[in-house]
Amino acid sequence: MNSPFCESAFSATIRPIIATSVDGLIFIDNHLLAIDSRNGYLLLINPKNSVTKIVNNSSWQDFIGAKGLCISENKLWFTSREYIYYCSIEWEKDNLVITSKPFCAFSLSYPANGIAVWENTIYITTQKTGHILVYSLDGTAITKFYAPGIGAENITVKGEEIWLCDSIEQTVYCLDRATGDVKYSILTPFESPTALAFCYDEKTGKDILYVAYSDQEPYIRDNPNAEPNHELLYRDRTFIHPLHFYFDEENKYTLSNGFLLEMTYVEEISPLDHLELKNLEWRIALPTESARQKIKSIEAVGLPYIEEDYQGQKVALFKFPEFNTDERYVFGWRAILEVWSIKYQLKPRDCEALPPLSPEYESKYLVDDDNLAMNTDVILRAAEDARGSETNLLRKMYNIRNYVYDHLTYGIKPHIDTPDIVLKRGVGSCGEYLGLLLALSRLNGIACRTVGRYKCPLKVLHFGIPLVPDFNHVWMEFYLPSIGWLPMESNPDDLEDSNIYPTRFFMGLSWYHVEMAKDVPFETLKSEGELINKETTSIGQLAINHVSFTIIEELKPTGSEEG
Repeated sequence: MNSPFCESAFSATIRPIIATSVDGLIFIDNHLLAIDSRNGYLLLINPKNSVTKIVNNSSWQDFIGAKGLCISENKLWFTSREYIYYCSIEWEKDNLVITSKPFCAFSLSYPANGIAVWENTIYITTQKTGHILVYSLDGTAITKFYAPGIGAENITVKGEEIWLCDSIEQTVYCLDRATGDVKYSILTPFESPTALAFCYDEKTGKDILYVAYSDQEPYIRDNPNAEPNHELLYRDRTFIHPLHFYFDEENKYTLSNGFLLEMTYVEEISPLDHLELKNLEWRIALPTESARQKIKSIEAVGLPYIEEDYQGQKVALFKFPEFNTDERYVFGWRAILEVWSIKYQLKPRDCEALPPLSPEYESKYLVDDDNLAMNTDVILRAAEDARGSETNLLRKMYNIRNYVYDHLTYGIKPHIDTPDIVLKRGVGSCGEYLGLLLALSRLNGIACRTVGRYKCPLKVLHFGIPLVPDFNHVWMEFYLPSIGWLPMESNPDDLEDSNIYPTRFFMGLSWYHVEMAKDVPFETLKSEGELINKETTSIGQLAINHVSFTIIEELKPTGSEEG
């Protein structure tokens, strides 16, 4: 399968001037036409320099609340609440001109989010019902398909394919136009995708897919009239960016926009109390390699280390024959990494009749090896309730995830409690979510393991600037025999007043997750060959860690097929 991918003169990020949101997007004669629903502006954007014009100078009020854009012949189609509109347009020299008032073609029973026209057929997305509605041009209902995501979805049609972006799922979907079946899905590199459009590049003869992102970002404002004079405020963040991706049909995953990162992890000796240790061995996990993460280089910082191989994972060993906390050291590692967003395309039918888990994996990944309280009544009962009557491993894992999300709300705690206490309390941090997921999965015969340790701060396209994460993070991988390890975010991905959860990070990770510490603790200390008791001497009592990311450049995925 050849998916849309090209190098274009328009490959840079487009930042439309004055746009507070982009709720519809189309390419027209080497320009972008976008709708700003909040202001009612139809914006004509030059993709090469982001210069922006308002097309509907005198009719902007007619377009307030408008969403979705598409062109059929000389008609511009859009939606507004439950109504489907079109108006006539034409070019006059270098200007696009609206030549008629918007006309209501027909109405729906629920508000619409996006619209696309292909020949004599109209495709409309509506979040309220979770469907893609198919109509004729005269408003006659033809059929409907289930929407693949749960957020507001915008839509475009390309040949025999329907393409959707989902604002909550952080995902673009490619569907068969005749059946509505999902062919594959792609994680977008940034959150809140709100519109999408294809641009044909004459130079390469290929298409490039552009996705618009609209949300808000916090910033510090210097206000001389306030005391203190720095205020935390929010501003609109709207931009349009090419989405590059590669679909690996054999291994059933898509990779999308990646980034070259520099990551530095160091420990600064800063003890709370005086301590002397003999033959101290301080191990720190190194980044791992996977389908979505590659190590370009790695080097020691401060002190040399010995690279150890621990069950296929790399660990840096720092040795201190005489460790005296009156002395000061900085030591750790610096790595250059390629990281990508990945989304596996497995379905439950792909997981029927899987071979049994090997005895080696049973003894390693189905046991309580980290205070998971797997033998307590509350966890045993929860494992049974979470599974229900499901036997398919993929559906079972999905049910367990939803059970945990149903029973916990997120809250950061100063320490990690065992899953039985967390479940009774109903509140947990990422590590406590993870512990409960591990316990319930292992009791249901699903091999799983911890992965972490940090996420690169999601500073949109901030290159060359040191970025410091606010906290560490852990997630998990679960194993399907004959298929392999699949990633899953531990953090809750739920919505207010809803028991429906996005699936963006179920069998998927975004580029800002940096993988390390699989099958091995992130840090361990041994003195004279004995593991140091965390209750008496923890790493936190000995040192302060310093973590920094720098985004060097953006990367396009490569493979046997470009897409």
